[in-house]
Amino acid sequence: MKKIVLAFSGGLDTSFCVPYLIEKGYEVHSIFVNTGGTAKNEEFKITKRAEELGVKKHINVNIDSALWKEIIKPLIWSGSLYQDKYPALCSDRYLIVKEAIKLCKKLGTKYISHGCTGMGNDQVRFDLSIQAFGDYKTITPIREIQNKISDVRGYEQEYLKKRGFKVSTLHSAYSVNENLMGATVSGSEIDNWKEPSKDSYILCNTPDKYPSKLKKITISFLKGEAKKLDGNSLKGPDMLRDLNKIGGKYGIGREIFASDTIIGIKGRFLFEAPGISILQSAHRALEESIFTDKQNFFKPLVGKRWVELVYGGFYFDPLTRNLENFLEDIQTPVNGEVTLLLSPGKVEAVSVKSKKILISKEAIYAQSASWGVEESAGFIKLLGQSTATWTNINKK
Repeated sequence: MKKIVLAFSGGLDTSFCVPYLIEKGYEVHSIFVNTGGTAKNEEFKITKRAEELGVKKHINVNIDSALWKEIIKPLIWSGSLYQDKYPALCSDRYLIVKEAIKLCKKLGTKYISHGCTGMGNDQVRFDLSIQAFGDYKTITPIREIQNKISDVRGYEQEYLKKRGFKVSTLHSAYSVNENLMGATVSGSEIDNWKEPSKDSYILCNTPDKYPSKLKKITISFLKGEAKKLDGNSLKGPDMLRDLNKIGGKYGIGREIFASDTIIGIKGRFLFEAPGISILQSAHRALEESIFTDKQNFFKPLVGKRWVELVYGGFYFDPLTRNLENFLEDIQTPVNGEVTLLLSPGKVEAVSVKSKKILISKEAIYAQSASWGVEESAGFIKLLGQSTATWTNINKK
């Protein structure tokens, strides 16, 4: 019997995958990778579900620290969002694959499976990542049946019921995916370009519950990494959880996004990422005060390309590592403290403290300078020389 590793979540799709794979002749080993959005009691339920479905063995792995180090840190350093809006909350998929491959190697098998459909982006992220690890055979039960079945979820439910497995009768109007980085919500009226209901709020308060009092917080950075919140040292994952709670009260980081998907169709969903939004705002305020004009111009280009690669399924491409090396190197002087003002739906960096701020002794912007009128006029003349020359030559 061939051993296969299944990336398992306990939902309908991956629950269907277990007996489906067993009936295809596989010995199923399931793994649930907790990326920071699942409580311990829920992990226990997932384990129980996998076992009752008939897996040979199930394991749970918590990787919130790895998610901070390998995804969140470079995301903050990048200062970028996909299509200038989405903070790539889907990036945890790559670390899920990484853990599943580890289990494959431990079991000595080249067979791996996931519950992605053929209608979304995650299938691309999973499959490209698996390919990047070498010669593995990916089995995708949902894609195998969806060309034959019109109502895939209905078919999955009946398939499980016929085999004596319980199927939840609770159906949420939304599909919610939550991890340490935040939450994404899709389905129902969101898919139809209509206004989301109050039930779509996961990490954020509804507007009628926003605090009336503004709040100030301080974040301290060392080499571009957030280390302290209001003077208290915190590990990255713990800080992000705290910022999600604080920022969520004010509705910070909640957006509706109509994205251009990897598979060429429009996809509409909403996301909530209060902590990421706060960290990027603080980091950007510190960074732009410390970098030279050339660095401030070039680094966002690198950051944007990194986010595009990660969103598009190419996290394990060598170029992604090359860009991360640049982003990490340029963070060396990014040390200091940023004070932020939180208000409903908004985060604003109001003060920056750092020994590395590029404050010139020669001048203060719009106030005083050590050079005179003639020097300024001469500089401006030379700066515009090329344009002036073109104008003179091309006069009609």
